[in-house]
Amino acid sequence: MRYTDEKNILILISLLKEHNVKKIVASPGATNVSFVASIQNDDYFEVYSCVDERAACYMACGLAEESGEPVAITCTGATASRNYFSGLTEAYYRKLPIIAITFTQHMGRIGQNVAQVLDRSVVSNDIVNLSVQVPSVGLEEDYWTANLRINNALLECKRKGGGPVHINMATTYSNNYTTTKLPNERVINRYFVNDVFPEISSKNVAIFIGAHSKMSEELINSIELFCEKYNGVVLCDYTSNYHGKYRIYPNLLANQEHGISSLKNIELLIDIGNITGAYTNLNSQNIWRVNPDGEIRDTYKKLTKVFEMNELDFFNKFNKTKNEKADLSYYNCWKSELDNIQSKVNYDLIPFSNIWISKKTSEMLSDGSTIHLAILNTLRSWNFINTDKNFYGYSNTGGFGIDGLISTIVGASYSNPNKIIYGFVGDLATFYDLNSLAIRDIKSNVRIMVINNGGGVEFHNYNHRGSAAGVDVGKFIAADGHNGNKSESLLRDFATNLGYDYISATNKDEFLNNIDKFATSEMKSKPIIFEVFTSSEDESNALKYMLNIEKSTTSTVKQLAKEILNENQKSFIKGLLRK
Repeated sequence: MRYTDEKNILILISLLKEHNVKKIVASPGATNVSFVASIQNDDYFEVYSCVDERAACYMACGLAEESGEPVAITCTGATASRNYFSGLTEAYYRKLPIIAITFTQHMGRIGQNVAQVLDRSVVSNDIVNLSVQVPSVGLEEDYWTANLRINNALLECKRKGGGPVHINMATTYSNNYTTTKLPNERVINRYFVNDVFPEISSKNVAIFIGAHSKMSEELINSIELFCEKYNGVVLCDYTSNYHGKYRIYPNLLANQEHGISSLKNIELLIDIGNITGAYTNLNSQNIWRVNPDGEIRDTYKKLTKVFEMNELDFFNKFNKTKNEKADLSYYNCWKSELDNIQSKVNYDLIPFSNIWISKKTSEMLSDGSTIHLAILNTLRSWNFINTDKNFYGYSNTGGFGIDGLISTIVGASYSNPNKIIYGFVGDLATFYDLNSLAIRDIKSNVRIMVINNGGGVEFHNYNHRGSAAGVDVGKFIAADGHNGNKSESLLRDFATNLGYDYISATNKDEFLNNIDKFATSEMKSKPIIFEVFTSSEDESNALKYMLNIEKSTTSTVKQLAKEILNENQKSFIKGLLRK
């Protein structure tokens, strides 16, 4: 058996087999030759020929209806695919699982008057349930994209009662048929609440919770029971809003640049919630996503299963399938290693920065406080902090932009005027959303801390791609110097004229002298703005300190070698380190 060497087509053939698609109606042409030539002699497939693409699609409808199986159709470029429209419309309204596989030259040729190149990027609403564009594979990212999109389309033809889908494949017109074995492709499967669930064979399980609304006690209890039965741990960020027993904030441990913890290598990761801004550096070869939307969200490029259901249904069902409890060794290992690395953090050595401020503020806030955290520096800084307190945390990670957090805080404050809403925002984001501070109906329960470092401090960090490459980021990339260039009077005068109580700090002592007034749970007569002035250099140094708490033996030896050994001795040491 000989297959094409076009990788995206090999992925397609492999996944057609994995998703049990055997029946294919092929129409003649040149653009899809690599695909048809590869499958026509593969005994797995039942290939039928039809010259007329319109008839081919209707043939597939009859074949799918009678057999109860999905049926693929394939044609060449130019107007051949247009002839599928009427048959796909029929399939759409009858919910028949037809998979239209069309082929195209490089998509950059669309609209360039190249013969037989049409734009298939947009389809009518009632033609297919999903249309995906699959590129040729050159880079690793292309391979992932091809695998993901084909999986998604093949799953969609069986979802919500079934229906047609469209897969548009780019081809390089390769004439090489030298591949003798199909790749072993990652398969993504979707489950519904009444399906037979897969077994959990992993010795330990991590649940990762991204941004999430407040959880019911019933859901929290179900997650706790799941951890107790499957040796689990719950990895969170400050927007997860999980307040159960087995919570861990993993970023301090997981994001170390040296002394990498083996706990990051997770056997099974269950992903719930929405977009996280924690940037937690974890590694798992097997990820299950649980969400009522049932969508394929392959954030970590290791997704294997999607459970289209409520989280409570998922955990309850697994809890019912296992009676005995596990030993919680996995949670205990995470807790032990995290406690160990936390004990090495000396906050007296950390400069006056968002990280230091987050730590001190978290100690002062009451349990149950509601906090809104700006991306990126503020949210990251808080995620280094581990606390037993239960905060309700939110961040605008959906769009993940600079805009809107002040407005979000004001909106949240209206829901309950007797509940204090705390916000922590950088200077650029504050001034970007400044108009919301001037709304006439601001309540006294609003308290906003502005960390003013004079610009986009993220771009000044030692590990950012701009500054790390020696690029001058200050004037244009970080937009330093706007909004009064850390003026001590601009925001003060603006706030006080609008009726805010304004306080400020430029160092640790001033901060500690004022934090009580800001963090107290006592309701005040005025909303509060607490402006804290830091420097980009201190912010970068604080981040570097936190990411380098652990020092590996290997890194220490390498650094020593750089400093004191000659070139021959360095080569010898490198050889030892590779063994």
